Amino acid sequence: MNVPPLIRIFSDLHFGDRASSLQRLDQLRPLFDGVGRLVLNGDTLDTRPGPAPEHTAATRAEVSRFFAASAPPTTFVTGNHDPEFAPDDFLTFAADAVLVIHGDILFDNIVPWSNDAPRLAAMIAAEFARLPPAAPDRLETRLGVLRRVAFALPQRHHSERRQLRYLLHYLADTVWPPSRFLKVIDAWRTTPTRAENLVRRHRPGTRFIVTGHTHYPGVWRRPSGLVVVNTGSFCLPLGACCVDLTASALTVRRIERRGGTYHPGRTVAAFPLAPSADFGTTAP
Repeated sequence: MNVPPLIRIFSDLHFGDRASSLQRLDQLRPLFDGVGRLVLNGDTLDTRPGPAPEHTAATRAEVSRFFAASAPPTTFVTGNHDPEFAPDDFLTFAADAVLVIHGDILFDNIVPWSNDAPRLAAMIAAEFARLPPAAPDRLETRLGVLRRVAFALPQRHHSERRQLRYLLHYLADTVWPPSRFLKVIDAWRTTPTRAENLVRRHRPGTRFIVTGHTHYPGVWRRPSGLVVVNTGSFCLPLGACCVDLTASALTVRRIERRGGTYHPGRTVAAFPLAPSADFGTTAP
């Protein structure tokens, strides 16, 4: 009997953005050891239109080339920064017990801590208003709306190459006003409940939901039995985790930087998967 290969999942590389600690893709190579399949769960890079299209195009080409030539077979899941980079908006594993989804769908305005949140909420509401009444009840439809809206919102500081200008724009877009941090905290606090609500509405058979998006790594065991995992990001200050799937277990590990490269580190949590489960993948 063939043993399914190790599947490793992480997210939010934000490659090409100065806020990311990942400066070169080959820094990821130690994370590929022993891995049969890689899943990058959104925001691998920023593909939206922006003020530096040549940088966006070069980053896109570099990511595509590197993962095709130097990594295990890789599946990209879309996020709000790379909404049209790949065909998959979510994946499921282990007979639908594991749902892998970027996580921006948990919020009605995609990024509630952003200055763009009111505009995004209005754009999303307008998109839903054009749909038949029952259409928003489908997960695939809701994700399609979010991806179209996300791509319509252009990059700002994300593709700025001049360091000082980047810093000033980053502070204006991300930190000011200081009350925005309260919205960040609220997003962190409510993510597990929002994830549970999503599963209850759209994927009631899910036992594990793996997300990113909020850059807050952690594992939450819900009263319903659902396990919510957020894999964090490669942006400071909170760091990243990876999720390892085998035929029998789901394991969450910290990603550690050692000597300029990234490695799977200590185990944060581990959970059994039903050994008889079909370990295949389904996608929308």
